[in-house]
Amino acid sequence: MSLRIRCGGARRFLSCFALAAAAGLVSGPFTAKAACPAPATLGAAAVGQYGSIKGRVVWGGEGIPQIKVLEEKGKADKDPQVCAKDKPIFSRELVVDPATKGVSYAFAYIVRPRGENAGAVQQLLEKQPSVVLDQQNCEFLPYVLAMHEKQKLVVKSSDAGTNHNVHLNGFNNSSNQNVAAGTELKLDLVPEKLPIAINCDIHPWMKAYVMVFDHPFFATTAKDGSFEIKGVPAGKQNLVLWQETVGFVNKGAGRGMPVEVKADEATDVGEITLVPKK
Repeated sequence: MSLRIRCGGARRFLSCFALAAAAGLVSGPFTAKAACPAPATLGAAAVGQYGSIKGRVVWGGEGIPQIKVLEEKGKADKDPQVCAKDKPIFSRELVVDPATKGVSYAFAYIVRPRGENAGAVQQLLEKQPSVVLDQQNCEFLPYVLAMHEKQKLVVKSSDAGTNHNVHLNGFNNSSNQNVAAGTELKLDLVPEKLPIAINCDIHPWMKAYVMVFDHPFFATTAKDGSFEIKGVPAGKQNLVLWQETVGFVNKGAGRGMPVEVKADEATDVGEITLVPKK
């Protein structure tokens, strides 16, 4: 528990001491020093107040879905001299690893987190003040991108020989700008409750998702469907898993599934099954 007591003046002395004593922060003789301890002592954070949440998103359908080819090598409908010139462009709407049944490209995050972690935010911004969404082979890379509201989104175009159009389709984030080859676009985004779809109107198969948070408790799934959200305040939290073909994967939908986070431990929620829509 963190308690801050402000003391000042003789009239407030007794009430200040009473609050401090009730909290168990002072003992011994009744003195001004005992009654009004240093704020740093009262506000010190308890050791071991954060943990992590990990798990896996796995395919729950029959068989492993085949990945659709959007544009064949050398046969792109638009700008074939650049798009799919050396390799085909595949759909990433639903990618299931045959070996593990893990589902890639899903968002994992805490909704309405109980507690904060200012240190985690600071470390995130120091390590990565901006996140990059590149355009290569007429594809957005990465396909899903999670970011903090204080990070800047940098949209690059590494495709020489063609321009791209970056169209953000969010409720609170709406933008439609061209990005010429070899240039970049810097955007400040605000948090949204759902992922923001990003498209290129010039090359209609191009698509990606970015999700913006006002906290640092988020991750995306790896090839095997695994994820880990670190630095989560201990106690009761609600975990959400979102994947574009079904939306909310978890029970509780947008409200999240309850998770009890233990301090200094990794709380494993196990395998969360993605059931395909009928």
